[in-house]
Amino acid sequence: MEQGFATRAVHAGRSDFAELGVHAPPIDLSSTYPTPDLDAAARSFDSLVSGDAPQGSFVYQRLFNPTTDRFEKALAELEGAADAAAFASGMAAFSAVLLAAKSRGSHVVAVRPMYGTADHLLTSGLLGMEVTWTTQDEIFSAIRHDTALVAIETPANPTLDLVDIASVVRQAGTVPVLVDSTFATPVLQRPLENGAALVLHSATKFLGGHGDVLAGVVAGSHALVRDIKYVRAATGGLLHPLSSYLLHRGLQTLELRVRRAQATAIMLARRLAEDPRIGSVRFPGLPAQDPRMLIGRQMQGPGSVLSFELSNSDPQAMRAFVGALKLITPAVSLGSTDTLIQPPAVLTHRVVDAAARAQTGITGGLLRLSAGLEEARDLWRDLDQALAMVPGRVAERREMAGV
Repeated sequence: MEQGFATRAVHAGRSDFAELGVHAPPIDLSSTYPTPDLDAAARSFDSLVSGDAPQGSFVYQRLFNPTTDRFEKALAELEGAADAAAFASGMAAFSAVLLAAKSRGSHVVAVRPMYGTADHLLTSGLLGMEVTWTTQDEIFSAIRHDTALVAIETPANPTLDLVDIASVVRQAGTVPVLVDSTFATPVLQRPLENGAALVLHSATKFLGGHGDVLAGVVAGSHALVRDIKYVRAATGGLLHPLSSYLLHRGLQTLELRVRRAQATAIMLARRLAEDPRIGSVRFPGLPAQDPRMLIGRQMQGPGSVLSFELSNSDPQAMRAFVGALKLITPAVSLGSTDTLIQPPAVLTHRVVDAAARAQTGITGGLLRLSAGLEEARDLWRDLDQALAMVPGRVAERREMAGV
């Protein structure tokens, strides 16, 4: 009998607990492992360096760690993947994907917007890859003979634009498609089921869920993940076992956290959209903001991240608003138990070319909010009082509306 997502999230990576006689995952902090049989150790070393499973001794933590392996197997199960590779950050995971792709070519096709540092890494050519930025409907036209990867993020950071994964996959043909699904998590979206070759998460966000882990993970076929693990072994980006333990534990409550935060985000987005002090709100759960009708087909819900602008476009108004918040934390990142807010143009997307920011709607007044697990009414009260503290046109519009 096929088990539901919540059941699998609780039990994934724990099938050998009875044999081990434990109830919680063991944490293996060893930096090195005994190698009394040198011939066997050499075989295991060769296997691990190639990106394969150990053949005996784990040899050295940079090559393999059993606690990290447990998390990888659990995440792969939730994504419907054959394998996964965990890294010390989301950018380390993305970098490894690009380096592994170089065996197929030196060209990447990508869709904006995406996470600011990922955009910067592609644009800079730092890893020897050339990028063609295009729209989700022009992927086919951008493919070249040396295209090694198509990279998209959906929902997109920070505008929450949705990209049709199946359409992109059809256009990409034989070129592997990488989907950054950080905002959705496997609770709401499983890109591999829509034909993507790889799915990437900044595990720092929802997978960890408590603001105390820095990590990245990418999942896909054995062949593609093997190549990525080969890069990881050579470059040393393996996730630390303590972080792996926290992430594995976080998966148990992932669905509860995601759905609770999503319900709050839906309420806040609706309230903000109706408030005359707000100029615009971007959230896939609002009317007309899912023109391709991907929610219900590709995603199981709109998620818990939204972006908005004040009706007063003066940058000082935005700064005054953020400074007046008492409950909501002004900070980068997202997916934590507490609600976070930040201006992407000033922080997370500061490294993106200004013209590209403007073209994709990342204005100087845009604010990205990640709903946490607080009471929704308390969060709205905080937003409301902060809006009331902003001088000028925002407060005046509120009075005119009789709010």
